Amino acid sequence: MSDKKRVLITGGAGFLGSHLCDRFLKEGYHVIAMDNLITGDLSNIEHLFGREDFEFHHADVSKFVFVPGKLDYILHFASPASPIDYLKIPIQTLKVGSLGTHNLLGLARVKGARMLIASTSEVYGDPEIHPQVEEYFGNVNPVGPRGCYDEAKRFQEAITMAYHNHHGLETRIVRIFNTYGPRMRLNDGRVLPAFLSQALRGENLTVFGDGSQTRSFCYVDDLIEGIYRLLLSDYPLPVNIGNPDEITIKEFGEEIAKLMNVEFKPTYQELPQNDPMKRKPDITKAKEILGWEPQVDRAEGLRRTLEYFKEHVQVAAAGQVNNTPRTF
Repeated sequence: MSDKKRVLITGGAGFLGSHLCDRFLKEGYHVIAMDNLITGDLSNIEHLFGREDFEFHHADVSKFVFVPGKLDYILHFASPASPIDYLKIPIQTLKVGSLGTHNLLGLARVKGARMLIASTSEVYGDPEIHPQVEEYFGNVNPVGPRGCYDEAKRFQEAITMAYHNHHGLETRIVRIFNTYGPRMRLNDGRVLPAFLSQALRGENLTVFGDGSQTRSFCYVDDLIEGIYRLLLSDYPLPVNIGNPDEITIKEFGEEIAKLMNVEFKPTYQELPQNDPMKRKPDITKAKEILGWEPQVDRAEGLRRTLEYFKEHVQVAAAGQVNNTPRTF
């Protein structure tokens, strides 16, 4: 067996998971990607097939997880992450955050591996403090339509800390704020792919509510760097990774229209229940502990993402795209 360090990445065929596969291969690891393909897409990792230092396991971590040989690290990124997905499959969303996390923590304990879980800014719910700091407990409706995702992630954090405190397992928790970049799918349902794909098709941009709600968008390369640094750090408590450059949804639509050289024509729809009105990470901990902060500004990140979307909207128009939902 190779003496390379081995890392298991669940949700490895998804948006973030596939970028993590690329990063760890670049760093010289042997990468094992695992995905049940309910929301993942093999096209995100097909460029890695055939490599001796990469393998793919088609498996559902909620049922059972087995990986032969040693494991040094586990990164748990298996989960639907867009409302269009988790509202459609709420039970699977809850199971991958609970049963799946439990199974992987058990695997990490047996293998003596360090495990990092992908949590989310959604653990803060519709926040009553702004920007959001890691010590904030959140304002979440557990029985609302978004509860299946929010509470799955909150439980995921709780059981991870229980394994850390009770079993001494090495664990890391990243709270991910809005992220964008290549490999997001066109029908993701989140605001950036919706705006870009609508603009590319010459349609009005759909704005929920009056557009005054805010988001903070982080380019995927920056996020992956933060996750990599957190995994290799000695800090077990949650860390926000995101870009604190906050913008209203209406202003963001205007930016997209300007980038696309089209007129901003919004179509307003009712704001979904429990949709957060503000979202901005406090990244003091990431700066102090990891020496991390975003490097790619939104103008550059959007330019790179637009190139990807242009290509894939053309493919979709030609009837060649697989619209199976993908993770994150």
